Amino acid sequence: MYEHEKETIELGIIGAGGMGRFYAQTMSKAGWKNVNICDLPEKYESVKKDFEGTSIRVFPDGYHISRRCDWIMYAVEAEYIDAVVKKFGPATKIGAIVGGQTSVKKPEVEALEKYLPEDVHIISCHSMHGPGVDPKGQPLIVIKHRASDEKLELVLKILSCFNSNIAHLSAQEHDRITADTQAVTHAAFLTMGSAWRANAQFPWLLPHFTGGIENVKVNVALRIYSNKWHVYAGLAIMNPIANQQITQYALSVADLFKLMIQEREDEFRARVRQAGEFVFGGLQKDHVPILLDDKILDEFSLSKIPKEKQRTPNSHLSLLAMVDCWHKLELNPYEHLVCQTPLFRMWMGITEYLFRNQAMLDDAIHAALYRKDIRPDDMEFVTCARGWAESVSLGSMEGYRKRFEETAAFFKDQFAESTVVGNRMIAMISKNTTK
Repeated sequence: MYEHEKETIELGIIGAGGMGRFYAQTMSKAGWKNVNICDLPEKYESVKKDFEGTSIRVFPDGYHISRRCDWIMYAVEAEYIDAVVKKFGPATKIGAIVGGQTSVKKPEVEALEKYLPEDVHIISCHSMHGPGVDPKGQPLIVIKHRASDEKLELVLKILSCFNSNIAHLSAQEHDRITADTQAVTHAAFLTMGSAWRANAQFPWLLPHFTGGIENVKVNVALRIYSNKWHVYAGLAIMNPIANQQITQYALSVADLFKLMIQEREDEFRARVRQAGEFVFGGLQKDHVPILLDDKILDEFSLSKIPKEKQRTPNSHLSLLAMVDCWHKLELNPYEHLVCQTPLFRMWMGITEYLFRNQAMLDDAIHAALYRKDIRPDDMEFVTCARGWAESVSLGSMEGYRKRFEETAAFFKDQFAESTVVGNRMIAMISKNTTK
């Protein structure tokens, strides 16, 4: 269809982390003959060794990529995008197309505008998933910031090998949607992990953390902690909209907990009901649930507890607070399903499942108000939610990293199994929602 371009166009990726390698390998397998990649100069030999036996060419640094390539993607951390583009951007080939793969587009686009020559086109992208997820059917954002229609057409040809669902947005729209779909989602799962670590708990060993939607919580939390901390820190700290939302989530968690410990049932029920009506009240009767049946989710458990001893009531404070947060922010999460990540889809799925199953919701509310044995877990969740919000509001990358890595170390022996189970779960839920 466009074999000439595949033979002649030079593709370049600056940054050989997970996503950089994923892009290079996918494009090479799709038949693009001139795929080039680089990382830090001190990693040149190791990266070169990693790509031995492939058609992908490894260069010492970004100057080599910038001077020769017709399409260039900066696959670097959002924290460093300005410095990296400043260093290599001025050497960009005349007429080339340049973009980035960061999760926060405002600083990325500002860096590209500032340091690239005026005869260079700017078209950014963002695959809304990690390198371990099948890109087929997943959202892929394309941002035509400064480019001709002809150059956009070429970019779409290059990215077509991912078989993803392309969505065209501005940088501002992208940052708004990624905050809405990812920021609080990540914060909730990060808080769960921190709370389990603080209580020295492996949740799959506890009856109120096993079975059904609890399996989603556990597997996704471990999936996040098995990744690199900077994947989540950049989005949370460098996106001001995300900062506001994470702050509100911590506030919603604390407000609900205060009502719980005072057993103010009428106020608690009213607040949960109002939030639920705001988010889910407009769904049509023929709405197809995002999540699979709760019984099917039992298959994705890390627990060795016999089934007859599983599933004691849980307050689901994390989910109740999420819907309260959306209500307080006047944010409708269904508006952004076109740009959903696999993690957001699962988070939305378990939240929707809880609020649309009245018996389960009643059990959660009753447990939240009157089950004293799980109150220490909820109290720790409140503390950790506030801790994450403070790290983000202070803009502390180092504080974020330390908090993340301490929890990751606690769970590291479980990552291999949880990744396998999590991949199966994502595949089944994705298949269900694309029918």
